[in-house]
Order: sequence, then structure tokens, then C-alpha cells
Amino acid sequence: MAGGNGGIVITPAGVAKERAEEYQGKATVYVVVACFIAATGGALFGYDIGISGGVTSMDGFLKKFFKTVYIKKQHAHESNYCKYDNQGLAAFTSSLYLAGMVASVVASPVTRNYGRKASIICGGISFLVGASLNAGAVNLAMLIFGRIMLGVGIGFGDQVVPLYLSEMAPTHLRGGLNMTFQLATTLGIFTANMINYGTQKLEPWGWRLSLGLAAAPALLMIVGGIFIPETPNSLIERGNTDKGRKILEKIRGTENVSAEFQDMMDASELANAIKHPFRNILKRRNRPQLVMAILLPAFQILTGINSILFYAPVLFQSMGFGGNASLYASALTGAVLFSSTLVAIVTVDRLGRRTLLISGGILMITCQVIVAIILAVKFGNNQELTKGFSILVVTFICIFVFAFGVSWGGLGWTIPSEIFPLETRSAGQSITVAVNLLFTFIIAQSFLALLCAFKFGIFLFFASWITVMTIFVYAFLPETKGVPIEEMILLWRKHWFWKKIVAGPQEFHASNGKQTNETKLSATIP
Repeated sequence: MAGGNGGIVITPAGVAKERAEEYQGKATVYVVVACFIAATGGALFGYDIGISGGVTSMDGFLKKFFKTVYIKKQHAHESNYCKYDNQGLAAFTSSLYLAGMVASVVASPVTRNYGRKASIICGGISFLVGASLNAGAVNLAMLIFGRIMLGVGIGFGDQVVPLYLSEMAPTHLRGGLNMTFQLATTLGIFTANMINYGTQKLEPWGWRLSLGLAAAPALLMIVGGIFIPETPNSLIERGNTDKGRKILEKIRGTENVSAEFQDMMDASELANAIKHPFRNILKRRNRPQLVMAILLPAFQILTGINSILFYAPVLFQSMGFGGNASLYASALTGAVLFSSTLVAIVTVDRLGRRTLLISGGILMITCQVIVAIILAVKFGNNQELTKGFSILVVTFICIFVFAFGVSWGGLGWTIPSEIFPLETRSAGQSITVAVNLLFTFIIAQSFLALLCAFKFGIFLFFASWITVMTIFVYAFLPETKGVPIEEMILLWRKHWFWKKIVAGPQEFHASNGKQTNETKLSATIP
């Protein structure tokens, strides 16, 4: 249990006791299909990541919107690391993520008050509008506005889909089913890379097809959002307890769901008493979850993965690869990321979250350092890598991408979506998405300049951050494998560090028999 005081066992607000062993049910076809349909929201994010880098290396696109970059690209005497350094080009990529950051905060009350389905549909509609604007863009203003609408769609999708998956999945398969979001993301990246490989031959209008096909995952998200069931947690929180129980029985494949249903009822009782989730999340008892919601998505971006995925064609062209070869190399990284996510889905609920994060971090550090050394020794201004070293660089980048996909790729979304109590879950996921997109915006906007300034040191820059985050996981992140989502709050009171934080204002003072104003506590006699 969470802790004790003179024979009294104290538990935090929400659930009254641990009932994990009483949970019944299995992974029904119904819940698996619902999770896979919802996870298509990840394809929005992935498609945009994959398509942006390819489009920004196409001559037809650059001639129309970024002539300065196109002219600069032709100058052989320019620094290999600096030929694409243009803040306007970076703004095309990064504006989407700034819009998504704002939209994720707006999505929180929609998700809580109107349900998970409503946010999924809103995200799909916004992304569809953005795809249409980008495909038909005739000037830079129209192009950027389309990117902003895409950002709104991604903000809603990233806020609600991981949360939906965590609530729908049975405890013993939550990690794997939640990672279908990352699987859809990687599939979107790979698909976009393949499309870019074909459309770059359709000059000067191929970029329009690449951007316009973003409408496909948007339509999937809209149609899927209409037909998938609402989560029982959301139904119960909004007062539809009977319908919530029926959905729970259906997705678990059994009528014996009393233990899990009671956990949801307990969590809902407190959730409905909280009128200001964002204010409540700042309280001491929610400090561990808040720290994770800020640091985990920030760390995910500081691995450097988005820089490689955004600018893979640009990066490989900077290293001397031809246009077709660079797109082919970036398609290869997309395929590796997709396959690594399949490995993660199979292993996450067996090996646990911490094992994957720590081992993946060590492997990523190794790859970043090796690539930096190769570029430092064999690559400089007016030089191209030899074929042998080019293959070596791509190999280690692919190993890095594989390590990311197995570890931080999916778990950077999975862990924050599963650790919050119901009363702050939607707000917590909004913070996670906002931080993720803020750092995505910062890195996307600054990467080309950083590449120009740091040169090969850009890989050492990201390797240093991966070192920090691997140490953080080892010291401060408890294992969440197998812990029911509504009982996750009990986990922090057992952790060597976080129990010192959360126990203070939550203790039941036996000396005077009073409860604190911070939270409603339950006490049971063992």
C-alpha cells in the first residue's frame, strides 16, 4: 500500500485501495480495433514530419516560396553545413508546432467536457482544412496559414489520442496498445518519405501532391472518430455511469468488471469536485506527474530525432548525397523507425518502460558520438564523404533511429498519458503535448542554424542531452508496467524520492484526526 501511520494505511485521493489483482477481462477484438482506429491520429503527426523535410528539399517548392534558399543551394562554395540555413524555410516547418502547442491547451476542456471522441473529430477536421490550403497555396501567407491549421489538428490529436488509448486498453496490454499511436506516427513518416521519393520527380508541382495527400489520414481520423466508442472513464466522469459500465463490459469481454468500475467511480468522484484542473495540477500531491509531463516530452525532442526526421533529405544532401540518394536514405530511416516501433509494442509490457528507455538511451549516445567523430575527421567545407563513410554514417543514423523507436519514440507519449489521475488527466496530457510541440518548434526553428554553427558538434549536443535523460530515468522514473491507470497515483508514494514530495500535505494526522485541505484522503484499517 501507499504507506502507514500507527496501523492506519493511508492512500491518496481518488481510489481507495489497490484492486489490480481483482481486474478481469482480456484484449477483445472490439478494444483492439477501436485503439487502432484512434491511433490513426498519430499518422497526422508522422505524415507531416516525413513530408516537410522532403518538400523543403524540392527545387519546385524552393523556387516558388524560398528563392534565396534555392539560389544558395546551387553555390558549391558555400559551407556544406550552412547551405540551407534560412529562417523563413525553418518557419515553414516550425509554425505548425507553435500552433499545435496553443491548440493542445484549448483541446483540454473539450476533451474533458465533451469527451475524447469530440476532440478526435475536431483534430481531423482542422488537419483536413490545413492539407487543402497547403496543396493549393499560391503565396507564402496561404502556405503558413495552412500549416497553422495543420498544427491545430495535431494539437488536438496528440492531446487526446494517447489519453484515449491508455483509458481503453486493459492494464496488462496498455503499453503495447498505447504504442499504436507511435506505430501510426512512424507509418505516416515512412509513407510520406515514399510519397516524396515519387513526387520529387514531378517537378515543378510534385510538392503540391505531397502536401495535399495529408488529407488521407485526416479523413481516416474523422471517420474513425465517428464510429469508435467513447472511453468508459470519460462517460463516467460526465455522469453517464450506466453507459460507462456497459462500454467497460464490452471492451473487457466480461460482466465481471466491478473492481475496475469501482476504481473509475472513485476517480470520477474526485474529478468532478475539481473545477480547475490546471490549477489543481500545480499542487504538491501532483508534483511527480507534473515533472514527468514537462521533462519526458522535452527529453523526447532533445534526443535530436525530429531534426533528423524533419531534415533528413537536407542533412544527407549536406553530406554530399545526390537528391535521389538523400530521399532514399531518409525513406530508409522511416522504415527503420516503423520496424523499431513494432519491436517496442511486443516488448514494452514484458521488459518494462525503464529497461527500454535506459538501454535505448545508451545505444543512441553511442551512435551520435560515432557519427560526430566520422564527420569531424572526414567531412568539411567543399568536401563530400566517400561512399564507404557515407554508408557508415547512414548505418549509425539508422541504428540511432531504431534505438529511439524502441525507447523514447513511443514511451515519450505512453508514460505521460498513463500516470495522471482522472481529475487532471486531460490537463496533464495538454501540458505534455504543449511541451512536446514547444520543444519541437524550438528545435525545428533553430536546427539549420545550429547545424551551421556547431557543424559535426550538433550530434554531440544531442548526445549530451540523451546522457542527462538516461540518468534521470534511472533515478526518478518508477516502473509503470502492470499498474492500473486509476491506481497509478499510489506508485509515487512507494518511490524513494517522490514519496518525500507527495507524502507531506497528504498525511492523515492521527494526532488530531483532521484531514488536510489539500486532498480528500481515505484511511482503512488492515
